[in-house]
Amino acid sequence: MTLRIGVVGGGQLARMMIAPAVELGVDLRVLAEDEGMSAALAATAVGDYRDAGVVLAFARDVDVITFDHEHVPQDVLTALVDAGVAVRPGPSALRHAQDKIVMRTRLAELGMPQPDWAAVSGTAQLQRFLDDHGGRAVVKTPRGGYDGKGVRVVSAATEADDWFAALAEDAHGGELLVEELVDFRRELAQQVARRPSGQVRTYPVVETVQRDGVCAEVIAPAPRAGERLTEVTAALGVAIAEGLGVEGMLAVELFETTDDRVLVNELAMRPHNSGHWSQDGAVTGQFEQHLRAVLDLPLGDTTPRAPWSAMVNILGGPTSGSLEDRFAAAMDDCPEVKIHTYGKAPRPGRKVGHVNATGDDLDDVVYRARAAASFFQD
Repeated sequence: MTLRIGVVGGGQLARMMIAPAVELGVDLRVLAEDEGMSAALAATAVGDYRDAGVVLAFARDVDVITFDHEHVPQDVLTALVDAGVAVRPGPSALRHAQDKIVMRTRLAELGMPQPDWAAVSGTAQLQRFLDDHGGRAVVKTPRGGYDGKGVRVVSAATEADDWFAALAEDAHGGELLVEELVDFRRELAQQVARRPSGQVRTYPVVETVQRDGVCAEVIAPAPRAGERLTEVTAALGVAIAEGLGVEGMLAVELFETTDDRVLVNELAMRPHNSGHWSQDGAVTGQFEQHLRAVLDLPLGDTTPRAPWSAMVNILGGPTSGSLEDRFAAAMDDCPEVKIHTYGKAPRPGRKVGHVNATGDDLDDVVYRARAAASFFQD
């Protein structure tokens, strides 16, 4: 009997689950928000993921529901569970990826290393935090932010007045998250796969390079990651996956500080940009692994296929023409680089694809990945 997975959300992450689903003989079905989205090839339904009736109807004929993003409301997730649908990751886990204050609170309970933080409901509280942390801090909206959205570095509490006003107008009250401005050397990411029966596998810790709040490049494994750092980040990832009850892929974004600490920054409970390298650089890529995990199948080997892998995002795309117009030149110049595009129209700052390169020499691998990506950007 064919296993059936329903993916809520029709973005590029759902799109990149299609090929491994075909290879595994899994029937992958997608509930897309609109026609013509990245995962249109597998979109068996189009509708609003915030509507419990729509999602329940979509889930009726699948064995498990999983996600392209973390934005499905808790009441919809609960309705699925109440109807007997297997939801992975489940509502209790996903709430930690949906609300940063909930996440910070639970990670503190688990004893995870974090930046200093506070939940603040007004200017006076925010100013006190600033005064106690050198006059600058990071303010975040607890829900909905990603790729640099909903994040500000402030040096005066009044710089968040508009966000406090929006909270007041919401009529439900609420708080903003404020965090210390961490003095970090670089950003890292640790991926973990966990299945319901408890099996866990970790991927090598990677270095991520952010530009304007958006991931631009990933190097796997992270350069200069000694045995201690590798063990610490893997242990953190496993402890968080188990402590939050994550089922599927988990990405833990980390700061490596200038005084050699590792602090948890963000969480994502799905395949993640920091793991795109694994499509071509690991024995089992993150998209196949996610399918295995949510179906509670044995997890695949995460060993790298080469000493080094580099992923470079294609951000924005060409200013004229389409990505397809650039394929031939990129393939001719960089025949050993793997090109992945998302079926999206070019737009400034938009993630429209990525390239992966692997090899024995780090400098050469990074150079080749950047060279291939440059063909798709003006």
